[in-house]
Amino acid sequence: MAEDVLLEISDRVARVTLNRPDRLNTMAIETVDALCDALAEVGASDARVVVLAGNGRVFCAGADQAEMFERSAGDWERIVRRYLDPVRALISLPQPVIAALHGDAVGGGFGLALACDIRVAAEGVRLGSPFVPIGLAGCDMAAGWFLPRYLGLGRATELMMTGRLIKAAEAFELGLVTQVAAVDQFETATQAWVDRLAAGPPLAQAWTKRAIHRSLNSDMEAEFEFEILAQVQCLQTADHREGIAAFRQKRRPEFSGE
Repeated sequence: MAEDVLLEISDRVARVTLNRPDRLNTMAIETVDALCDALAEVGASDARVVVLAGNGRVFCAGADQAEMFERSAGDWERIVRRYLDPVRALISLPQPVIAALHGDAVGGGFGLALACDIRVAAEGVRLGSPFVPIGLAGCDMAAGWFLPRYLGLGRATELMMTGRLIKAAEAFELGLVTQVAAVDQFETATQAWVDRLAAGPPLAQAWTKRAIHRSLNSDMEAEFEFEILAQVQCLQTADHREGIAAFRQKRRPEFSGE
């Protein structure tokens, strides 16, 4: 397995760790592949609970900007489709998954966190999908599936349209995180969830998790298909190129609608 993702399974606890601290745990295609491989191994293991974490100062800052260069629509579609595979894998795991958000979870990192079953966040951590401000569709990495269901249309629309990042305390009030812990108590709080879930009945937990996701509705794949379509279109726009340029140059973007 690539060192972009670390996997440790011990005492029936699987710890999957994004390991690109120098790149803010951003996900290159190789990282996505490694993450999918790790989650497949976890699914076939005797682990009873899974912890998804990140090394360094953030949980995950989304996709690696080094890979955001000109591509054909067909290439973009394959890439955007592949980035949804870890989301599917997290949802499909029979074990409950805890997102250990010791640092910011933005963009694709937010999508990964939303796909987990429990989210423990340290105080001050920021979460959100800041895609629209750089000329991309705000529904990326399954945000278009999860946020309306967690928040309702009104709040989901506000967060997705503005790309506003929210702090852990607000995320807790909205129901997006399960618990907020002081920084010096974060590891203890996360471990308490690990201990509680690991001690539970795995078959009952697996069936419960499956029932929860089935209850949402049967159109998840249709939503994913629309996300792919929307993002592939946006990735080819001048506004996206302007958004990236402005971000890198630390200036206000000037969008043309092209």
